[in-house]
Amino acid sequence: MSETQARPGYLLLEDGRRFDGAYVGPETETAGEAVFTTVMTGYHEVLTDPSFAAQIVVMTAPMQGVYGIRDPDVQSRRPWVAGFVVRHLSHEIGSGPADSTLPEYLALHGIPTLIGADTRALTRHIRDAGAMRAVVAHDGVAPERAAERLAAEPAMSGRDLATAVSTPDPYELDPLDGSTERGLVLCLDYGVKTRSLDLFRREGYRVRVVPCDTDAETMLSASPDGVFVSNGPGDPEAVPGAVERIRALSDAGVPLFGICLGHQLIARAFGGTNYKLPYGHRGGNHPVLNHATGAVEITSQNHGFAVLEREGRIQGGDELEVTHRNLNDGTVEGLVHQERPVFAVQYHPESAPGPHDSRYLFNRFVETMRNCGSPASG
Repeated sequence: MSETQARPGYLLLEDGRRFDGAYVGPETETAGEAVFTTVMTGYHEVLTDPSFAAQIVVMTAPMQGVYGIRDPDVQSRRPWVAGFVVRHLSHEIGSGPADSTLPEYLALHGIPTLIGADTRALTRHIRDAGAMRAVVAHDGVAPERAAERLAAEPAMSGRDLATAVSTPDPYELDPLDGSTERGLVLCLDYGVKTRSLDLFRREGYRVRVVPCDTDAETMLSASPDGVFVSNGPGDPEAVPGAVERIRALSDAGVPLFGICLGHQLIARAFGGTNYKLPYGHRGGNHPVLNHATGAVEITSQNHGFAVLEREGRIQGGDELEVTHRNLNDGTVEGLVHQERPVFAVQYHPESAPGPHDSRYLFNRFVETMRNCGSPASG
């Protein structure tokens, strides 16, 4: 059966709930954690966001593919989703230009796709029962076999996925638009998106992206102006060596800026604790209160874990202060160290996809680096 030909298929959740549709993809069944995202656009960015590794992503917006695939929208070296579930998949491009159609892109990369499923009912079920393991397959795969595959899939809690998506080798990117080089930003890559790197490059910084297992001594020897601790997938408690690495960088006086998984890891580096959310925050419309300004930012988010707090303070992280808060459920969305040049946010300020409300955080990091000089070279 060709991967471009649809046949009856289904999504089976670990609690036994099944959703039927038309299946396009590999012959073998595929397992992952079933989650949903409420972004209205940006399916290409979703597919190539490493934070979605090992997840079967349900798109709540009913129609996907109407503007095709545009190569500049890619956010990493390849797609990472385990599966893709949509209500309607457009084979026509309503607005251009585009490099290919979404169905062509899904087929090219062999992404298991379920089309026509009741995504509203599926989203409501995940919201009520929580994110859980699932299998997507064609109807030639017996439910018993799918259940066996599902049982073999590791749970997200305790799973290190950041190491798998991190770059295997360091690489460098020059400043954009012929800008005069202002300095060096190191990116500790747990699953970084291209847009984040571009925002530093637009400010005139050369960016060196390093594997997440790079030791602190090697990073410090580059005399960076600052270190960006990127987003990424999986359980922050399962990432080996992250806490020690981040703490060593901060002890050396290097400014740190973390987002998403980077936010969770920075909290852990200073004594904080993480926990798994019932169904996570994934979408481009999450309201976040900035305590410093009183402004409400509409943010792009993609995470299943959060930082634990007690009575308005980060539990265990006495040196940290809460700077941002989610207005939907009250969870911690930002933190800052009381004395060191260290801050982080839980959401995705690079806005890929999503709003631009939070891009000021990149400018804030640039100002922090300029005010601190290059401590690693001192």
